[in-house]
Amino acid sequence: MSFVTIFRATAISIATGCLFISQVSMAQPKYGPGVTDTEIKIGQTMPYSGPASAYGTAGRAEAAYFSMLNEQGGINGRKIKLISLDDGYSPPKTVEQIRKLVEEEKVLLIFNPLGTAPNSAIQKYLNQKRVPQLFLSSGATRFNDPKNYPWTMGWLPNYIVEGRAATQFMTKGRPDAKIAVLYQNDDLGKDYLRGIREGLGERAKSMIVAEASYEVTDATVDSQIIALKGADTFMNLATAKFAAQAIRKVHDLGWKPNHYVISLSSSIGSVLRPAGFEQSAGIFSGAIFRDPSDPETMKTKAYNDYVAFMRKYLPDGDPTDLSNVTGYSIAQTFVQVLRQAGENLTRENIMREAANLKDLALPMLLPGLSISTGPSDYEPLKAIRPVRFDAGRWSLIEE
Repeated sequence: MSFVTIFRATAISIATGCLFISQVSMAQPKYGPGVTDTEIKIGQTMPYSGPASAYGTAGRAEAAYFSMLNEQGGINGRKIKLISLDDGYSPPKTVEQIRKLVEEEKVLLIFNPLGTAPNSAIQKYLNQKRVPQLFLSSGATRFNDPKNYPWTMGWLPNYIVEGRAATQFMTKGRPDAKIAVLYQNDDLGKDYLRGIREGLGERAKSMIVAEASYEVTDATVDSQIIALKGADTFMNLATAKFAAQAIRKVHDLGWKPNHYVISLSSSIGSVLRPAGFEQSAGIFSGAIFRDPSDPETMKTKAYNDYVAFMRKYLPDGDPTDLSNVTGYSIAQTFVQVLRQAGENLTRENIMREAANLKDLALPMLLPGLSISTGPSDYEPLKAIRPVRFDAGRWSLIEE
């Protein structure tokens, strides 16, 4: 073999080797903080104690879902480690816990932290740190602002949109309705109230005859309900504990308004059962999920899969509690983001993929509803369906 032949063979070998190295290099995983070849570490805060503790079961459902997923091999061989800390629904505590997760635990991202006020307290910090505040549990408008807060994305339907749609539904054919409103004195309650006013337009001044607010630290809302009594339409914009109190007090006073309770507080397990099914009969709300107590829902594969999951991985959880359905569904949304991200598990790419969801139909969402996002659209859910509670279950209303 001549020198030239040997040289050419060696050159081809070297070139092939370089190409191989280049391809391997291009395929190498890209990691953000909290990610290794075997693990994806994420953090969250949940109100496992305090005035919003009824919603804390969502965090347990998410942890259970990731446990199930990890048993099945995780995502691309990586197991999801969720560090879920109690913040008691107290913004100062939320700030403390989030700093611990980011600066000490060095998590990849903050996943589904719960509450409008707690999330408002950490929004600026997480955006300055360029840490995803992903699929947080609040529908407040401030969390759909990718221009100013590109690292923050909610998951729940927009409160203003629900307030507007609910008011138009509740006053349809009733131009002389007299409306009383109970709302939480923070961004959550004020967004809903804004939606109600937008839904009424110029009629708001004459149709809203009474408003009362409460603080999350209040013991009860009994005095507010007494002050509101008399209107023929009641918009109950309270979170779970206070919504249940309001439902019961309305009944005890013998007040019989057309009663709407926000979708956040439509859970049979954590709101209507404590308030009493008799006391809750005839109440209206908005829905995004299949009702786990509905006999028709029970016939579906989606329901059977969900209940099987609950029995095995969260046996002490209540399948009828919509917070469990919510946690289950948000966890599924996050898993889809991870699958799309592939081996590029940086914070930047996670946000890119979170903003690239196209008609994701989750099993427990109502038929026709799906998750979609875009670079300028950080609002995954954009529709909600009216429902009425009777005979221990919610029924869809055809408009």
